[in-house]
Amino acid sequence: MIEEIRIRDLGVISEATLPLGPGLSVVSGETGAGKTMVVTAVGLLLGNRADAGAVRNGARSASAEATLTLPAGHAALARAQEAGADIDEFDGGAGLILARTVSADGRSRAHVGGRSAPIGVLAELGETLVAVHGQSDQIRLKGAGPQREALDKFAAEAERKFPAAMATYVEVFERWRASQAELELLRSSSRERLREAESLATALAEIDSVAPREAEDELLKAEAVKLGNVEELRRASLGAHEALLAEDYGDGADAVTLVDTAKRLLDTVADADSELAELGKRVSEVGYLLADIARDLAGYATSLDSEGPGRLAEVEDRRGELAVLVRKYAPTITEVLDWADHARARLDELTDDSGRIETLEAAVAASLAELETLAANVTTLRRAAADSLSRKVSAELKALAMPDARLVIELAPAERGIHGADDITFLLQPHAGASPRPLGKGASGGELSRVMLALEVVLAAVDPVPTFVFDEVDSGVGGKAAVEIGRRLAMLARHVQVLVVTHLPQVAAFADQHILVTKSSVGNNSTGITTSNVRLLDDGERVRELARMLAGQEDSATAQAHARELLEDARATTP
Repeated sequence: MIEEIRIRDLGVISEATLPLGPGLSVVSGETGAGKTMVVTAVGLLLGNRADAGAVRNGARSASAEATLTLPAGHAALARAQEAGADIDEFDGGAGLILARTVSADGRSRAHVGGRSAPIGVLAELGETLVAVHGQSDQIRLKGAGPQREALDKFAAEAERKFPAAMATYVEVFERWRASQAELELLRSSSRERLREAESLATALAEIDSVAPREAEDELLKAEAVKLGNVEELRRASLGAHEALLAEDYGDGADAVTLVDTAKRLLDTVADADSELAELGKRVSEVGYLLADIARDLAGYATSLDSEGPGRLAEVEDRRGELAVLVRKYAPTITEVLDWADHARARLDELTDDSGRIETLEAAVAASLAELETLAANVTTLRRAAADSLSRKVSAELKALAMPDARLVIELAPAERGIHGADDITFLLQPHAGASPRPLGKGASGGELSRVMLALEVVLAAVDPVPTFVFDEVDSGVGGKAAVEIGRRLAMLARHVQVLVVTHLPQVAAFADQHILVTKSSVGNNSTGITTSNVRLLDDGERVRELARMLAGQEDSATAQAHARELLEDARATTP
């Protein structure tokens, strides 16, 4: 809800703060005092078009700012965070500040949570925060989408079977839509899919003909390097073998002989010293290791001799075959094999198109038949809920000085969609014999506000926004009808915050808080300046203001007595 609204240099208001609270708040004041500027300020905060003419004379700009508290998880908080807003979180909720500035030249700026934001963000937030009902304001339930949503929420409470019926319909509709989309894709892209299948088959045939093995390209590369250096490898291995184990190696003995000599020398004195004996064992181990290495070197040299001169040619030829695959399909043979695995799976999918099309056609037909039944059931339940909603709203209209008015909710067949197969339209029949017309057409501002009040009172428990603002809701009525308007505003305020601009004391008497707008003038008619002030009234001040609204004589004892009676009656009959 809105905790506070601050206004600066808007219309005749130089600077004002409206402290609001839960329940019903009314704004009253003399004609021309600037009451409508409160609604104008709210409209600016909801992203309405800015009018430079609303900037107070002599001021460079006008501004409106609101502090809101919202429950945790409210949709507006998530959208504000997306816009970069700073949000003051606390247990169970969060605080958000919205601001709008309009310069005298018509330029406008918006801030959400202290951060600059596009005006459109205010409009998006406003849809979930405040509903304004007045002659020139957008009607919350004017569009077909909001009307369908409101009826469905009412149906969820009025018709117990509706939620399950709607959920089943949506589930089957989603299944039908997915099957239909896949079927259309298969049919429309059959030639492309055939070409893709042929291309994959050709590629796989080429890969299969080469029959590459995992990491074969790397293994062949290593073998090619080895075969290209076979003479150097042979010389190195034989030379090392001779150095380790040769009867005549240059000018001295080979390494194995030298180590064996060292071992025998140590063995002759091993009994004299244990430490030297241990060293002799280690020398012996070295001798065994050198002999093993010498044998391995000899075997390696022999294996080189077994590599015929044609082997290198075979390796290069094979590497050439693999290089073709690598160039076409992937950077390495391992990745070529992975690509082939995926290609085989895709080819299986493409070659099964005819069977898949038959399966999908059957699924689409079955889903359509089921949807026909489910949509008819949803329509039946909606129609019952529409009749109930229409009766309740029409009953409210009779109490709001529109005795012959009736809300008509039409359901017409529509193209099947995610929400069913109904076009839903809210119509107003202003009197018997008149043709019902869409909301917002053919009704005065006051009548339209009363229609919306009747709707909101009935829908408040199932389709609320945090705050409602009504302007001109009491236009053209008085007496008992005005009392009923006040009572129904109080009924609505049980569920949501309600702000009403009114000139009727019967309505103002039901308020939880009463805000007065007063004007004062300085100077003469040609050069004077008119300003307005806004303040929250205490109980005594409320009596005086109601007396003024009743008789224009706030100091009259009789008028004040009547005002107290109004307040007492309102408190006694407030639901």
